[in-house]
Amino acid sequence: RSRSSSMALLSLHRRQISWTLLLVLGYLFYLLLGAMVFQLLEKQAEARSRDQFQLEKLKFLQNYTCLDRQALEHFVQVLMEAWEKGVNPEGNSTNPSNWDFGNSFFFAGTVVTTIGYGNLAPSTVAGQVFCVFYALFGVPLNLAFLNQLGKGLNAHLITLERWVHKSGRVQTLAMAIFLTTGTLLFLVFPPLVFSYVEGWSYGEGFYFTFITLSTIGFGDYVVGTDPNKHYIPIYRSLTAIWIVFGLAWLALVFNVGADMMEKFLQLKWHKPDLGLAEGAATKLEEESDGSTIHIPG
Repeated sequence: RSRSSSMALLSLHRRQISWTLLLVLGYLFYLLLGAMVFQLLEKQAEARSRDQFQLEKLKFLQNYTCLDRQALEHFVQVLMEAWEKGVNPEGNSTNPSNWDFGNSFFFAGTVVTTIGYGNLAPSTVAGQVFCVFYALFGVPLNLAFLNQLGKGLNAHLITLERWVHKSGRVQTLAMAIFLTTGTLLFLVFPPLVFSYVEGWSYGEGFYFTFITLSTIGFGDYVVGTDPNKHYIPIYRSLTAIWIVFGLAWLALVFNVGADMMEKFLQLKWHKPDLGLAEGAATKLEEESDGSTIHIPG
């Protein structure tokens, strides 16, 4: 009996290794698939934009013959450096500061949440050093805060499930209510606000919303950066608060989705010998001298 149990556990261990290898291969395949699709969709558009930009520079030189190509390239470099330092080349010196309290609060939120849009960063040595240590302590603090917030959301979800059970309804309804409510609060309604305030389309607002809450943060769309618009002082601060709660909700959704996907795939992969392996593990524990063997499940 002990030998058969050991063989069953060995078989289970091999299947777990095979499952891990399959997951790694699937992950790499997903990355390769994404790379091919993005290349197919974006490369030609990039080439057209590059050609259009070169054409515009040529027209500019033809209209202003007092400038040569070297002077124009230098001016373009100045514009790029200004943009990298968070200075919008549009408008004039009366543009609102990127480092007033509201914008600084928003930036601090993007640091600790690791969103990092990339459109704004400290340019002084003191600011860069402070940013390093601020992130060093702020990121773990943010993770602890989001973890606690996630536990609170999960507790509400459990309460909702209990209410559903008492009401005699199906358990899936609780998850549906949780997902629907969060989707409306964090993914559906905010793009309407951003579309109205920023002048984006709803699709652009939804894109910004998801890219932000998933902490991808490309930086191609950032709220409160248009110099031609007058924002209320607390606009970006309110956005930062929305981001924090949205991060907790979306992280919980991602965790639930990951658990469901892993359980589904493992069930399909281990289904033939799952009962045999579990029985063997139980027998081996009963025959042991009290030691416990933990089988990853």
